[in-house]
Amino acid sequence: MREFYTITELTREFGVSTRTIRFYEDEGLIKPVRRGRTRLFRPSDRILLKQILRGKRLGFSIAEIREIIAMYKAPAGEEGQIKAMIAGIAEKRASLEQKRRDIEETLREMDLAEENCFERLAELGVSQ
Repeated sequence: MREFYTITELTREFGVSTRTIRFYEDEGLIKPVRRGRTRLFRPSDRILLKQILRGKRLGFSIAEIREIIAMYKAPAGEEGQIKAMIAGIAEKRASLEQKRRDIEETLREMDLAEENCFERLAELGVSQ
């Protein structure tokens, strides 16, 4: 296993910008070792970055990701982190399902409104 990764290696591996990685560092989510102006990331930082990016893809906020990471370091450890992730995923899923229902309802309303418009045009003798 490698001792350190450079920021360039991580940006290439995860397809993110150096600015993104610096942002996560500024937020205190990852803490690379510094040698002068060079950031050196430990394998644990790489794993955290992978988890952060997964959390972002799933729709978690930085605050939620921070909370999950903190749980990993707490006595509940990985078990607590996994349970929090499951709960967070369920919450995000419920939110997305509600949005889907809202969109489907709006589309039905639009279909009805459009149908009414066509009917009214027909009543007025206007061809479509």
